Amino acid sequence: MRTTSNPAFRKLPEMAGGYANFNYGQGQQSPYGQAPAAPPQTARPMTIDDVVTKTAITLTLAVITAALTYLVGPPAVVLALPAALIALVISLVIVFTKKVRPALVVAYSAFEGVFLGGISYVFGSSFGSAIIMQAVVGTLGVFAAMLVVYKTGAIRVTPKLTKWIIGAVAGAAVLMLVNLVASFFMAGGLGLREAGPLGIGFSLLCIGIAAFSFLLDFDAADKAIRSGVDAKFAWYIAFGLMTTLVWLYLEILRLLSYFTSSD
Repeated sequence: MRTTSNPAFRKLPEMAGGYANFNYGQGQQSPYGQAPAAPPQTARPMTIDDVVTKTAITLTLAVITAALTYLVGPPAVVLALPAALIALVISLVIVFTKKVRPALVVAYSAFEGVFLGGISYVFGSSFGSAIIMQAVVGTLGVFAAMLVVYKTGAIRVTPKLTKWIIGAVAGAAVLMLVNLVASFFMAGGLGLREAGPLGIGFSLLCIGIAAFSFLLDFDAADKAIRSGVDAKFAWYIAFGLMTTLVWLYLEILRLLSYFTSSD
């Protein structure tokens, strides 16, 4: 069964050889007494090149819009919050729609880039521009490390690990929501986003969860490729990987700001 903490990957068709009765030989009867349906034919099976290409397109667009927003400065920073809200709405449409819509993934990347550019400018202005490059390098480093971990099999994606990661993601999301609500009634909320031991520990926890989430993303993409799903679903994989990368970047950026503010 395909299971992942990233909702984008749940849009992929169910994998062959599992619970869709595709594992029964020709002429055999399924446990329900009927011959299994033939696997759905795709226009062209998805390949690793499709995933790499679509991911490169989305990330490049996000980087371009982020860089432009950052260079424009304060006039463009005010667009960060509206861009974040628009990106959130688009992401929900992508997750819940029944049809692959590459244009929405591209639009999401552009608006997400504006948001990242604005947030990066705010952090850069407050803690120094060097923090931006450090966060970018850290994000790419974690991504590359987890890819190596997955490809070498150093950590295998098991049902137990999958449940742990999904539970950790849900738990972190709930804590962030509670902290946000609490901040309306008391300064700093629960302290999860303050420059202190608790804030540093929570950011390290989120970075670890985001890093391990890549393992589920890689595994879901790998199974989709081996199952021969339609090439168009590479857009969903690109979208899913980007959401994890954005979360990881923001957590690393926040963590670096804690140490910078304490100097």
